[in-house]
Amino acid sequence: MTKQSRPTYSPEFRLEVAQQVVDAGRSIRDVAESLGLGKSTVDKWARQLRHERNGNLSSATPLTPDQIRIRELERKLRILEEDNQIFKKGFRSLDARLDQRFSLIHELQESKGTARLCRLFEVHRSSYRYWLSHPPKTHPERLRVIAEMKRWFGVSHGSAGERSLVTMLATSGYKVSRWLVNKLMKQEGLISRQLPTHKYAKSEKEHLSIPNTLARQFKPKAPDQVWCGDVTYVWTGKKWLYLAVVLDLYARKVVGWATSNSPDRELTKKALRMAFESRGKPKNLLFHSDQGCHYTSKAFRQLLWRYGIRQSLSRRGNCWDNSPMERFFRSFKTEWMPRSGYHDFSSAVHSITEYIIGYYNRYRPHQFNEGLSPLVAEQKYQKTSKAVASFS
Repeated sequence: MTKQSRPTYSPEFRLEVAQQVVDAGRSIRDVAESLGLGKSTVDKWARQLRHERNGNLSSATPLTPDQIRIRELERKLRILEEDNQIFKKGFRSLDARLDQRFSLIHELQESKGTARLCRLFEVHRSSYRYWLSHPPKTHPERLRVIAEMKRWFGVSHGSAGERSLVTMLATSGYKVSRWLVNKLMKQEGLISRQLPTHKYAKSEKEHLSIPNTLARQFKPKAPDQVWCGDVTYVWTGKKWLYLAVVLDLYARKVVGWATSNSPDRELTKKALRMAFESRGKPKNLLFHSDQGCHYTSKAFRQLLWRYGIRQSLSRRGNCWDNSPMERFFRSFKTEWMPRSGYHDFSSAVHSITEYIIGYYNRYRPHQFNEGLSPLVAEQKYQKTSKAVASFS
């Protein structure tokens, strides 16, 4: 009888699992069952994260490779940069415009110094001096346009964009251009509820010849034989959140996912890494996706090669070749996501994780599984395979 080797997990994966317990407030049992880990393992990682955040370094391997070095640097720099960090967090959280940063510098320059403040708020001193020598002029006509624009924006309940506001202002007797309305909306902090047009990054080069090996064979005979992946986008108030998901086709269970503000190769690599480690690093696996540049990039294909995973790509422009992923994203956006998106990035991440771990994998009935949830369908397979093995 061969002795099974103890599974190993990367610091990034252990940190993500621990954050689900410590930051997201999920129970150890839910996280362990959703990711196929032992409860004692998840509990150990969560306790280690709490200890490290309190400044207590244990003898265990840190959750991040640079944890000890970063903490030492933070201790040395905390006193020197305390004021800077407070000001920097303040203007970044408010998404301050350039003129607002100039005003803050003007208010604080006596106690902090102009050069230091300009460096802190990331503006050129020459630009600040120009702003001081050219105070903004108040134009009564511009103020009337702004007031009327705000009135129409309120009438539309925040749904009017620049094109609609140009038409509405024209009915009030103000002939303005879309450029001016766009400028005034940014100046007054008015953001339309209408979702802006989304554009994916385009690959400049054709990918290497990778066949559609899956060929719409969406019914594997066991878990961890075929995975598929895709990326979608979610509106979070001021910017897009990109969600990469890895789906095990046997029971349609989500085995890996990642979020980011950029749809690049690191996003898809993070989702694949989570899936590969949480599933015990399976062998003889096929990974299918569309021809997005984040899946055909050299870095992503190298990660597949390192894991020993074969790659399959959909035919160009054929979404049906990856229909299970399209179906998952449709379910998420129609069943769970607010129709107008989320208010901010963090609430979107929390809601996505809650949907995957707390509802979809664990409880949501799936027609493909004859009404069983993905987790229950996999558990049923494990029981059946063990019974067959013991009988034989």
